Amino acid sequence: MRLIRKTGAAVLAIAFAHACAGTPPPALEATAPAGAADYGALVDTPDRPDADILADANRKTAAVLALFAPQPGDPVLEIEAGAGYYTELLSRAVGPAGKVYMQNPAGFDAFLGDAVSKRLDGRLTNVTYLKSNFDAFAVPDASLDIATWFQGPHEIWYTPEGVTAPLGNPDTAFRDIARALKSGGQFVVIDHVAPAGSPATTGGDTHRIDPAHIVAMAEAAGLTLETSSDLLRNPDDDGLTNVFDPAIRGKTDQAILIFRKP
Repeated sequence: MRLIRKTGAAVLAIAFAHACAGTPPPALEATAPAGAADYGALVDTPDRPDADILADANRKTAAVLALFAPQPGDPVLEIEAGAGYYTELLSRAVGPAGKVYMQNPAGFDAFLGDAVSKRLDGRLTNVTYLKSNFDAFAVPDASLDIATWFQGPHEIWYTPEGVTAPLGNPDTAFRDIARALKSGGQFVVIDHVAPAGSPATTGGDTHRIDPAHIVAMAEAAGLTLETSSDLLRNPDDDGLTNVFDPAIRGKTDQAILIFRKP
């Protein structure tokens, strides 16, 4: 793993220029945040759902968690939590003194079926489910230590079948995330990479996005890009194939970006 700790355009200039050229970025020292827990032990527990355990290898989950280091007592907003793969782990990481807001838009209901109720009913008591679009999170101002959006922001440009309105407004979604974060709080993004220069609307077609769009929206909301990691990069993925295509599903080229609220 190579971890880059710079800001804004400098991160993209190094990491993504090399990725697009098909060459690795310069090898830099890999460091975990101070106070990082043993996330390997958190992930490697037999009482997690079988489907989650099968997904661990491709997701490199323990290493991803170590990048932003959720701690006991943290309040966390998990945007677009889906069926709750990371919800399970975030719930355990923040413990009974912490809180996880698990968010999905109502437009995902048909896709998710009863997956959320199976995840939450009678378990994960520190998790509150939020059903909202991506620009209206029912979370108090300056209340979060961490907000995550995993596989991710491209959905702002995707309208599910049977849904008549967008799932959020890109001009306001990132501002609402910044509003909810404490000063010093982290915003952690993972998304499937589209070729550099692709329009943001690619998110509605291949479920990918040029990471430069994410950086621009987050910085416009007042967040600072602090860290980029190539942990989930895959140079063999050309960025053009729909992420649900069996040929690439689970193996897409993914960007990890970590922002901080000043």
